[in-house]
Amino acid sequence: MASESRWTIEAYTTEQGEAPAWSFIRSLMGRDRVEAIALVKLLEAQGNQLRRPHSGALGDGLFELRGKQVRLFYMFLPRRVIVLLAGEIKQRDAIPAKTLALARGHQRDVLRRQGKRG
Repeated sequence: MASESRWTIEAYTTEQGEAPAWSFIRSLMGRDRVEAIALVKLLEAQGNQLRRPHSGALGDGLFELRGKQVRLFYMFLPRRVIVLLAGEIKQRDAIPAKTLALARGHQRDVLRRQGKRG
């Protein structure tokens, strides 16, 4: 039963093979990297039960993991799968429109690919 409580974390991968969320996390240093990894582990353990202050819904199936400095965008898929889409270092409380558009674009791509599989 314990294995059912876990979620699977995947990362969106572009057609060119880049995984923006992993690239972002790898680019972080020190406390920011530790925070990002801790947030991903928390998400893996709690999945859709994770709430504020660590997680927030952005609408239309897009969510954000929220740390002190780190912000990671993600979505859910069937079979307890979470897809990390992108990340950024917080500059302000509001998410920049460009960042949100990028995350939503990745989300649409994931859904488009899912449609081809199903």
